[in-house]
Amino acid sequence: MHTSAMKQGSKLRVRELRGAVVSAWACSLLLGCGYNAVVERDEEVKAAWAEVQNQYKRRADLVPNLVKVVKGAANFEQQTLQRVVEARSQVAGLKTDASTAQDPAKLRAFEQAQGQLSGALSRLLVVVERYPQLKATEAFRDLQAQLEGTENRVTVARGRFIAAVAEYNKVVLRFPSSLGAKLRGKSLRPTFEGTPAEAQPPDVNL
Repeated sequence: MHTSAMKQGSKLRVRELRGAVVSAWACSLLLGCGYNAVVERDEEVKAAWAEVQNQYKRRADLVPNLVKVVKGAANFEQQTLQRVVEARSQVAGLKTDASTAQDPAKLRAFEQAQGQLSGALSRLLVVVERYPQLKATEAFRDLQAQLEGTENRVTVARGRFIAAVAEYNKVVLRFPSSLGAKLRGKSLRPTFEGTPAEAQPPDVNL
């Protein structure tokens, strides 16, 4: 009985040892194929996208006050104002969340809408040059400074998002981390195709 118990105990220890070896091998394999790296890069993309949304929202929130101030200028070009209002309305109507950054069509629509608002705002700021009294008001100068600062933050946020997506896509594409991506159910992410200033302001004869 004693010998039998010893044999059973020995077999049990062998099985435990084998289990430990298999577990260690599995962990090593997962780490080697970038299992965790995929998640880390994905979280970085999500954080960068959240900042993009935040900065674009900040810009959109400035537009109503800007339009209100500009409306007070006599004979201001109404078509220019209308384009800004319409572009801002289109941006406000977009339903954006974390899934937007994963869907090429949604991301493209988001970028196009933001580009149209960029173009409309650029034209408005050019046309304002015709109205020195408006430019001289404290309210307009304050809004213009806020808008310029926000545009800079938008550029930085977009750059970080593009960089984060590039790093993430490298992990998804490269072997052996591509294996980890498949295990996590992760695939390539879309990115911005243009620049925040892609809608250049038109020439205006002042």
